[in-house]
Amino acid sequence: MMGKKEITIGTRGSKLALWQANYIKAALLDKDPSISIAIRIIKTKGDKILDVPLAAVGGKGLFVKEIEEALLDGRIDMAVHSMKDMPADIPGGLCIGSVPEREDPCDVLISKNGTPLSGLRRGAKVGTSSLRRSAQLRHTRPDIRIVPLRGNIDTRIKKLDTENLDAVILAHAGVKRMNYEEKVSERLDFSVMLPAVGQGALCVETRTDDSFISPFADMLDHAETHSVVKGERAFLHRLEGSCQVPVAALGRIVNDVFTIEGLVADLDGETVIRENMSGPVEASEETGVALADKLLDMGAGEILNHLTTGRSGWDGRDDRGGHYDRKR
Repeated sequence: MMGKKEITIGTRGSKLALWQANYIKAALLDKDPSISIAIRIIKTKGDKILDVPLAAVGGKGLFVKEIEEALLDGRIDMAVHSMKDMPADIPGGLCIGSVPEREDPCDVLISKNGTPLSGLRRGAKVGTSSLRRSAQLRHTRPDIRIVPLRGNIDTRIKKLDTENLDAVILAHAGVKRMNYEEKVSERLDFSVMLPAVGQGALCVETRTDDSFISPFADMLDHAETHSVVKGERAFLHRLEGSCQVPVAALGRIVNDVFTIEGLVADLDGETVIRENMSGPVEASEETGVALADKLLDMGAGEILNHLTTGRSGWDGRDDRGGHYDRKR
């Protein structure tokens, strides 16, 4: 790694995004203390549109496009994203340079008085703008009223009072990173709430032809997490998941075997098609695609066709969908 040792990291300006960028900065400096690293904040379309459900304004890519443009034109050297924000198609010239070790991928319930999901009153108001979360919530508790929720983690938690909500549902990873762990009322079991593809993982995006930056990105890669996320992204890509489709998946590696569980649901959570499949770790993408095909055979195709051609827009979603890992 001879030559210049200056790296500019591009990120959104939210507290969580800055935490993630600084986490990558610290990891790089730990590997090579001689590097000079700057963090550049880039405002994305998703940051500017705060009063409209994401699904109504496109959903996928709203939190990455402007950052990718800065990466392409050389204003930054690498970008740090939440993996679940990454759209299916990565622009030509860019790639997922590395995937650091994943934080807990589950969702958590934060409620008033620490009440668990099963203890919420009938007709309780729960805040989330995720179709994935809403569908699974309604499957477990059809009586619950879903209230659209946008904003940063602290803003969402404050809306428990300002919007008179009974509870909100957030990704555990973000809650932990923002030191709100003590507010968690319940860690939702995967049997109740399967996470978004890539939830809890970070994405370090780089230019494909940048021979200086690529070795630095490689140092941050966690092979097991990368394999798991590739399988999840392949699953969702095969389903052509979008911001208007409740799709969830979770991959894990146990005893050198990759297992992925996935689901497709209708918006009301009345129909949930859920299955799992296992395969070799080195074939995680193939296993993800095979599971998607199995769900399609089980009737997921009818749900997806109905949602994409019929009912759209609904109450938005913060799990952007369509994630697929393009190899370098």
